[in-house]
Amino acid sequence: MLPAVAIQGFEGSFHQIAARRYFSPEVEVVPCATFGEVVSTVVQGTADAAVMAIENSIAGSILPNYTLLRKSGLRVMGETYLHIRQHLMALPGQGLEDITEVHSHPMALLQCADYLGRHRHWRLVETEDTALSAQRIREGGRAGVAAVAGTLAAELFGLDILEADIHSEKKNYTRFLVVARPENAAEVAQPNKASLYFHTTHAQGSLARVLVRIAEQGINLSKLQSCPKPGGTWHYYFHADLEFEQPEQLQAALRAIAPLTEGLEVLGVYHKGDTH
Repeated sequence: MLPAVAIQGFEGSFHQIAARRYFSPEVEVVPCATFGEVVSTVVQGTADAAVMAIENSIAGSILPNYTLLRKSGLRVMGETYLHIRQHLMALPGQGLEDITEVHSHPMALLQCADYLGRHRHWRLVETEDTALSAQRIREGGRAGVAAVAGTLAAELFGLDILEADIHSEKKNYTRFLVVARPENAAEVAQPNKASLYFHTTHAQGSLARVLVRIAEQGINLSKLQSCPKPGGTWHYYFHADLEFEQPEQLQAALRAIAPLTEGLEVLGVYHKGDTH
């Protein structure tokens, strides 16, 4: 039986595409308006797991999501990378010459600024979601209006893609974490990646010593993200993603850094996602 998976956004969104890629095309999704709602939905048991964007290759880290993850008590059970492809879509029978307005999320419009800028007579309308923009065009029968969204939105809402891949930066990827309650985050065989949180003393060189111990185990530190620590001005937690070949390397690294850290917590040990 496939799990119910919470996503941020609406049906047809990139989060749903990521959920389908990780689980199955038939996976049941639970749309949520915010990332906070995504986490709460899993914590409360309304959904079995969640797919949550954590960083983008162009825009960088989604900092509030690191804090949400740390506070939630959820565990990382996997990850997936998605190539973000934006398309211009409209009702069947429409052509570019018919379009007067383009609706989408502000970030999507920004990602397609070069293409949209070549059509200066189009009015750009910001909305809360790419896929919701496509849905509203279909439900309202809105001729002359196009949406910028992903392929799944066009499929779900019966829209024609007028122009494909209109985004300016062609190598645009988003990394999604798959999270679940601890009892649902089953251990995987031969994991090769881990996510953890830790903080150190404010003494000079304390962070450097931790990083040296990790490197000594032949581990690749693929991500190090600082997050403000509540109650301490200019004090930080660190989120670290570690890539390794053998689980024993991770265990050795954890033993080595434990005396040098405070609040060390492993958020998940899982398989590294495919970036292709």
